[in-house]
Amino acid sequence: MNRRIVIRNMALAVSGLVLLPGCDLGSKKAAVQELHPYLSPSQEGLLTQVVDTIIPATDTPGAKDLNVHVFVQKMLIDCNEKETQDNVVTGLKTLKAKAKQQYGKTFGACTTEERIALLSAMEKSEVAAEQDFYRTVKGLTVRGYMTSEYVMMNLTHYEAVPGYYYGCVPVDSKPIS
Repeated sequence: MNRRIVIRNMALAVSGLVLLPGCDLGSKKAAVQELHPYLSPSQEGLLTQVVDTIIPATDTPGAKDLNVHVFVQKMLIDCNEKETQDNVVTGLKTLKAKAKQQYGKTFGACTTEERIALLSAMEKSEVAAEQDFYRTVKGLTVRGYMTSEYVMMNLTHYEAVPGYYYGCVPVDSKPIS
């Protein structure tokens, strides 16, 4: 009887040691580095500025403050085809070039009005790839912002389970007709 218990405990210990290296017990910093392997740091910064231009901070935090750019990248990597990912990278390069061409400065150095004008031009562009870039980034930005913890808890007052359960409520004794 004791031998069975010892063998069972040893099997559990060995299986735990085998599975332990596969568990990610590291810091969140390592996970963030893995998150966006296809964007360069400058492209990531540009995406952050684009997201912040779409939903700027007012009396509530903006998209940049809620790290929506990380959500956009994660959704692009996990839920979109390679073609869409490449289109976003190309769109970021195009946006950077347009800012330099029209205003002689980077997108980040442009004023808010100039940024909005650049994004509006891409939205109304004759080039389908520019329109797709803008629609993709804007759609993911709005989705990421509206599903962020801050918005769900403080603005929309989301309840995981709607309504409340009142277990002790008086019931009328008259029958329902």
